[in-house]
Amino acid sequence: MRTLSRRSEFLAANRGLRFPMPGFVLLVRPRGDGDDAPGIGFTVSKKVGNAVVRNRMKRRLRALARAALPESGIAGADHVLIGRPGGNAIAFAELAGHLDSALKRAAKKLAQ
Repeated sequence: MRTLSRRSEFLAANRGLRFPMPGFVLLVRPRGDGDDAPGIGFTVSKKVGNAVVRNRMKRRLRALARAALPESGIAGADHVLIGRPGGNAIAFAELAGHLDSALKRAAKKLAQ
């Protein structure tokens, strides 16, 4: 799994598919570069809360991605998880279910 680090990669992912969920928004965009490793990036804006709240949200999103993307992630695509306000109040297991649902929807949409 590769980590997105450049702004251009996040902007490119923003032009892809968008799957809003209660605690986050999943962006998925196939890269088309022949590399099958999924890419992952995280964004949590100041609208979510102060630094402590944002860092907690990023840690939760990283843990979700580590658990779900190796099995359910789309090969050769960049995935960006954008934290939403109130995401920290949702149970981790529920967030994991939302991420699995979003990844299945993304795979189905890209298969068409």
